[in-house]
Amino acid sequence: MKQSYYLYKSGRLQRKDNTLEIVYKDGSKKSIPIERVNDIYVMTEFDFNTSLLNFLGQYGIAVHYFNYYGFYSGTYYPKEQLVSGRLLIKQVEVYTNAEKRLEIAKAFIDAASYNIYRNLVYYNNRGKNLEDYMKEIEYLRKRVNICKDVEELMGIEGNIRKIYYSSWNVIINQDIRFEKRVKNPPDNAINSLISYVNTIIYTRVLSEIYKTQLNPTISYLHEPSERRFSLCLDVSEIFKPIIADRLIFSMLNRNQITENDFEEGLNFLYIKEKCRKDITKEIDKKLQTTIKHKKLNREVSYEYLIRLELYKLIKYLIEETPYEGFKMWW
Repeated sequence: MKQSYYLYKSGRLQRKDNTLEIVYKDGSKKSIPIERVNDIYVMTEFDFNTSLLNFLGQYGIAVHYFNYYGFYSGTYYPKEQLVSGRLLIKQVEVYTNAEKRLEIAKAFIDAASYNIYRNLVYYNNRGKNLEDYMKEIEYLRKRVNICKDVEELMGIEGNIRKIYYSSWNVIINQDIRFEKRVKNPPDNAINSLISYVNTIIYTRVLSEIYKTQLNPTISYLHEPSERRFSLCLDVSEIFKPIIADRLIFSMLNRNQITENDFEEGLNFLYIKEKCRKDITKEIDKKLQTTIKHKKLNREVSYEYLIRLELYKLIKYLIEETPYEGFKMWW
């Protein structure tokens, strides 16, 4: 089974025959069979050369880069191997058709907000008093289908998120105050966690998109941009409540993460390296966990749920089969 590899210890990543070799600064070495690599996360300073990048490109392996503080820097995205001119045209056609674009954007927010609501139901059933938040989100969810354009829809999504984030002080057992979502840069422990975990989900979605014929720069909810893979942002909205948020709640409530796992930088708070390692380990564990899929009637991993979501989107674009975002039932 292919897996994601996280590089935390500085050194050099190089090609050796038909495998990958890590040469650490202390002289020690580690070999990784190329066939086992899904994608690579570079979490520290590493040396590369063009021979290695060509080798990774042959196997379609994306490399995601993070800086010293754990903030996402960018991705080496290999030359697309699964190219479909027909699908690309369809992606653009739907984007330029205001009605169809809005239809898909609504499906993303409908699924994302439902998964948010299910998180609140889950914790409300476990003794947290979240009924007022649930009612407010339920009211806003009813307004999703009557939005007249994407801008109005994004406004509704923003209000849902605001209410949802205000409930985190009830869900989280630790005394870590969380007033509002701040992204650039994250100003407290919760914002730092959200930014880091969401970025891992974003890059995982990107790696899955690479395995399909979809173009990651053409999106429907978020505006396409020259500096980001905006379709990843669209699809990530569905899976952030399921994977990212649940992970944050669980690790904080089990005291796997405490305020001691953070350090202050210049006007921001960042996560210490050991904690980042623990988080990525838990994300990998979650993504490999399987559930019985209702429609397929078989066990599938959380990671594969992302791929299935992309296939549903392709089916809509090519066959105009109605698209409905994934909604958790547990």
